[in-house]
Amino acid sequence: MSDIAFDRRAIPQGASVTSWTARDGYALRSFAWPVSGAARGSILFQGGRGDVFEKYLEAFDHWHGQGWTITSFDWRGQGGSGRLTEAANCGHIADFADYIADFRDFARQWMAATPGPHVIMGHSMGGHLVLRGLVEKAARPDAAVLIAPMLGLKSPLGLGERMARILGGVGDSTRPAWKSNERPYTTDTRESLLTHDADRYQDELWWQQRNPGNVTGPPSWKWVIEAYRSTRELRGNPALRTMDVPVLALIAEADGLVDPKAALATVAKLPDARVVRFGKESAHEILREIDKVRNRAIGEIDLFLQARAQRR
Repeated sequence: MSDIAFDRRAIPQGASVTSWTARDGYALRSFAWPVSGAARGSILFQGGRGDVFEKYLEAFDHWHGQGWTITSFDWRGQGGSGRLTEAANCGHIADFADYIADFRDFARQWMAATPGPHVIMGHSMGGHLVLRGLVEKAARPDAAVLIAPMLGLKSPLGLGERMARILGGVGDSTRPAWKSNERPYTTDTRESLLTHDADRYQDELWWQQRNPGNVTGPPSWKWVIEAYRSTRELRGNPALRTMDVPVLALIAEADGLVDPKAALATVAKLPDARVVRFGKESAHEILREIDKVRNRAIGEIDLFLQARAQRR
């Protein structure tokens, strides 16, 4: 299943990188890859904190080859969608509801402009925001896929929500919460936290070197505080039990960045969800792992799409 011939370091022919304007005038960088002829359906794929859609071109190519149109956008204040603070590379947000507002409007336009059935996929923070958006009825696709969803945090710096609020409330909460990009004060390298595949990890570094302005560094304290709040509130939302969009959740049980136990407990509340677990063979970025892991993940998604991605 590995797409060996695909160039992971080039925007595919027929795809376009453009800008989508939110209702408040903010510009988000977006990606669209339609299919020629009759489409099987449409996929909206949303990455995690600080991600850029280029990281997932290999997976996009697989689904595009099966007839799916592919769309994505970089979240507000991250990747190629600019910054919301004076710190040039800091990922800041005042309220996760701002992400949901963008998601709601973008998804509405996307569903109106693309052929069904419609599938929304989200990785990490994107998985959290997709599930929150579904629960809050910001979008109603025909199916959804959550990949290593951020439904609980692996307490950076050993912090809990209360301590994050105390520390982040001192001074400017838009300042970076720490200096490094991912989990601070750990003996794990960034690469080992993300993937066991050295070549795919180097792809990300290549895209960063090509477009240094798209690199998102550490989150702001306000992002950390709001991430705790948003994940906690979603875990406790009673609407999880009535959210009837079919869901496939891929969970990396050895994930060093998000809390897999919280993800398993949250997804278990959904009335129509299938869970696929990965062990120590997978780090956080399941779709960018070694072929054995990635192929299993892609295969599970394909089976799910075949069985459950039907137009409502």
